[in-house]
Amino acid sequence: MTEADIDAVAAVRVRGWQAAYRGLVPQAHLDGLSVEKDAARRREFFSRGLGDVVNLVAENAGGKVVGWACLGPYRDRDLPSGDAELYAIYVRPDLIGTGIGHALLTESITRAAERGFPHLRLWVLEGNTHARHFYERAGFTPDGGQEDYAVDGVPVPELRYARSLAPTRV
Repeated sequence: MTEADIDAVAAVRVRGWQAAYRGLVPQAHLDGLSVEKDAARRREFFSRGLGDVVNLVAENAGGKVVGWACLGPYRDRDLPSGDAELYAIYVRPDLIGTGIGHALLTESITRAAERGFPHLRLWVLEGNTHARHFYERAGFTPDGGQEDYAVDGVPVPELRYARSLAPTRV
């Protein structure tokens, strides 16, 4: 991802949230999401430097961003450090099921393994059965981690999934 991709990534993320989480999080929250605010937030992150965070984009044949994934070191303190976390993966809603998400996830797994992380972890909304099946098909399994993610004061249960990574040789 480059700085020039930020607006397109924000659009993919916001539209992805609005499609994937309809019926799972308060509709007022989804309706209030703003591509412009998300882009401003991403610009702030970008301006501070990405550090160990990897942002990947998928582009169509015309060079337009159609998907985005973000990964880096595992952030929660409930496990010993050393694992990677897939922070986000979104595909333009009209292109779900076309292989873009699979390509982003495969590249995310590769990048985490190349960096020597033993596991890749992620959080998924318990009620998001479509995403859970997507991750399960890619070898992720629930690892017992559970928490409520609060959205506008409403608890939304999340499950943590994990996948072991085979070390890669460069």
